[in-house]
Parts: sequence; C-alpha cells; structure tokens
Amino acid sequence: MIIDCHCHAGKGDGLTGPWDTAAPLEKYKEWAGAYGITHTVLFAAFHSDYSIANREVAAIVARDRARYTGFAFVHADRDRGRVHDLVATAVNRYGFRGIKVHRHDARISREICDVARAFGVPILYDPMGEVSVVHLVASEYADVRFIIPHLGSFADDWRAQAALIPMLASYANVYTDTSGIRRFELLQEALHRAGPEKVLFGSDGPWLHPGVELEKVRALRLSPEAERLVLSGNIMRLLSGLRRRRPRISVMGSDPITNLHSPRGGDPWALPDAAPA
Repeated sequence: MIIDCHCHAGKGDGLTGPWDTAAPLEKYKEWAGAYGITHTVLFAAFHSDYSIANREVAAIVARDRARYTGFAFVHADRDRGRVHDLVATAVNRYGFRGIKVHRHDARISREICDVARAFGVPILYDPMGEVSVVHLVASEYADVRFIIPHLGSFADDWRAQAALIPMLASYANVYTDTSGIRRFELLQEALHRAGPEKVLFGSDGPWLHPGVELEKVRALRLSPEAERLVLSGNIMRLLSGLRRRRPRISVMGSDPITNLHSPRGGDPWALPDAAPA
C-alpha cells in the first residue's frame, strides 16, 4: 500500500495562481495509478470560504472512498469562532480525518489546536518557513499530532528545513512529509536523526507529479520496513485516533500562537516578508 498524505482537490475562488484557482485530479489519478499509489489524502485548494471548499472535497471523497480520505481546511483568522463547527461537520458528516492549515492564510491558533485535540485528529500545518512556532505548538499540545510538510518550507529555505530536523527528533508529536523537498541530503538527515517513523510520503499534487515525489523515497534506499512506514504505516497510525463525536470543549483562545502578521496575497509557497517585531 502506498498512501499520498498531501494532495489538493477542487476549485478555489481566486485567480492569483493555481493554488487558489483549481486543483483538478484527472492527471493526478492517472499518474498515481501508474506508480501504484493506492490512496490519497485530499484537502481543498485555497478559498475565501472553506465551508464551501470542504464540501466540494467531501463530494470528491464520497465518490471514491476506497481511493480518498479528506482533511478539513480551516483559516485561523477568518474562521475564528467556528473552527469547531467546521471540523465537526467535516468529521461527523463528511468522514474527514484531519485538519489542514496554511500560514499563507493565517498563523495556526490555539482554537485550531484545541479542536484537533478534541476530535483526536492530526493537523497538517505549512508554516512557510516559520518553523519556530513548531516548538510552541508541539510542547503546548503534546497530545496533538502535527505534520509539517516540505520539512517546513516549500520555498526551499534550507535554514528553515535544517532547523526543523532537530524538532522532528525531539518531539514525539511532530512529523514531516516528503512533498516538494528538493535538498535530498536534508531529507536523508531527517530520516537519520528522527527515524523513518517521523516521515510521511506526500506529493503536493495535483501540481507536483506524485510519481516524481515517490521516486525520491525510492532513492533513499530504505529497508523494506522503513519504506513501509514512510509510504503508508505512519499516516495510517496518525489517522487512527479519530473520535467521531461532537465534543463540548472550552477553547482557551483563538489568537494566533504568536502575533506575527500573516502574509497577504501572492504565492503561498514563497518566503513571507519579514514580520515586524
């Protein structure tokens, strides 16, 4: 079994780039099938209303549950106060198994972490290179699993990626995925220092070819057991803690973990502007 833990799907409602315009799966399905990728975790393209975007992803998942699992995309600022309701709908009605958050929208918040804890689901959070926040969320929410894709930076910021590796090794609840990592030696170092149980195969499809991303894992020349963990075992374990209920929780606060300003507009994988002190 090979599971891709990172793929977008559906329509965005912006026109600034592929990330908020459309994430069609037709070519992705063909590519994934050719490389033996049997299951994929889907979440929305960027959107101004994630309740609409999540509903579209739910329809895609419902048409082929043998192939797809959904994560709920949420916006830490715009969805403030309704994250619980969005995730409750996604988990209980759509059968979703996790939460997706992106620094391009807003910085991760306590509200999101509290909701993930209540439902027992992992958070896939792209910090856009601002990996210092991983120390905060991992220690404050030791019982929440955090997947930090791209070793922390799709923009190939090697400083951020190198800084994330010791966090992978130090925090039991911090993981990464292989999507978009171009500096191969850093991926090797992450596996060496943190172990294969902390790395998940992901493609960031449909915009990146899942077969190309899979070949990076093959090139690592892992043992059969280690490769099995990366390709399927780790994500299966992370999805196993789901609680299908509508828990009553007391959200400690919905403010972002720190007060850095969110980048606005532009490429969501580019390095953000320096934030004011």
